[in-house]
Amino acid sequence: MIKVLVIDDDFMVAKVHSGFVNSEPGFTVVGVAHSAGDAIKAAGALSPDLILLDIHLPDMNGLDLLQRLREVQPELDVLVISAAREMDTVRRALRGGIVHYLMKPFSRDDLRERLEHYAKAYQPLGEAADQELQQADVNMLFGLGGQKRRPLPKGCSAETMELVESIVKEAAEPISATETAQKLGTSRVSARRYLEYLAEENLAQVNLRYGGVGRPERRYSWRG
Repeated sequence: MIKVLVIDDDFMVAKVHSGFVNSEPGFTVVGVAHSAGDAIKAAGALSPDLILLDIHLPDMNGLDLLQRLREVQPELDVLVISAAREMDTVRRALRGGIVHYLMKPFSRDDLRERLEHYAKAYQPLGEAADQELQQADVNMLFGLGGQKRRPLPKGCSAETMELVESIVKEAAEPISATETAQKLGTSRVSARRYLEYLAEENLAQVNLRYGGVGRPERRYSWRG
């Protein structure tokens, strides 16, 4: 469960935002703060994963508070929710390492989209710190996961690509390039090119199988 701390000086707005968050599967509001002082205490006591941070607070600018919060909880993630629209404010927030900047007013769907992105992209990074990432994982982190696919590599055909997708989708367990090549009737090198393309497009997940000597075997499972 992703623990969220809501920080907003307006009691009613904070209540509404908390309701939005609590309605999302996998998220729970562990606390609400209406001032910077209360926010710092809550962050230390509650150890939230994510903070919804308003910039206009009665005792401190929210962006100054962001740095103070990181001193209390270094691994804390922050999603700014504010009516502030000045370029300098947004730029400073981005340089402060926020995960997103959502302008008021916004809809429940707007917030849901940001929370879903956080759950899929940012949260797993803290849970598997030693895991080696693929380019597709980094693409998702930077919001590129939903873009249209790149053109197929030179020498690859759309027809064969469809066959490879079907093979990976239908595989009962992660499949190797060698096994894929046998089903296709092509070389292992050719099959791997298609499989790596799917992995780079975030449609297939790479699973490393260790055993014996040498490098681990790369096996692929469908994630699209």
